[in-house]
Amino acid sequence: MKKSRLEAFSDGVIAIIITIMVLELRVPHEPTLAALALLWPTLLSYLMSYVFIGIYWNNHHHLWQAVEKVNGPVLWANLHLLFWLSLVPFVTAWMGENHFAAAPVAVYGVVLLGSGVAYYVMSRLLLASHGPDSLLARALGSDFKGRISLVCYVSAIAVAFVLPWLSGLLYATVAVIWLVPDRRIERLLAGRAGDGPG
Repeated sequence: MKKSRLEAFSDGVIAIIITIMVLELRVPHEPTLAALALLWPTLLSYLMSYVFIGIYWNNHHHLWQAVEKVNGPVLWANLHLLFWLSLVPFVTAWMGENHFAAAPVAVYGVVLLGSGVAYYVMSRLLLASHGPDSLLARALGSDFKGRISLVCYVSAIAVAFVLPWLSGLLYATVAVIWLVPDRRIERLLAGRAGDGPG
């Protein structure tokens, strides 16, 4: 299978996920800013999830620039990632509708953790199929950001039942860590292009 098919499929699923999330937003019944202000939990949870989905799409795109081949396990790993991301609209709506109550905040974290683990597994399977000397291996490096993100998610789930706001802060911390995609892939690809025939 060509990697372009997997990328196009993933892009389509992510676009649908974002569309579902925005369709979950309900218009206030009154034409006032006060009525809109009452929706702050829903709008905040939507914003947070939109940023997370955007981060996954952006980093997925950067990762796949360095991918040269796709095999069966990688296809399933990508589907595993899309499964977890497809749950984001549900947990986003649940968390927003319930004003960041403990259980929805914890389950939101479970979905983020599942997504993070799935992305990690996919990247490891890609590394296994490309080898330790590949462009992909050089681009991924030690994946410190991936490991620290998983620790933050586990911590956030644990504290959600005591301090849901702290869980939200930990989720936001992970978003900030990943907001700027890793530029190593772009630099390596640019270097490879520069080494080609002039």
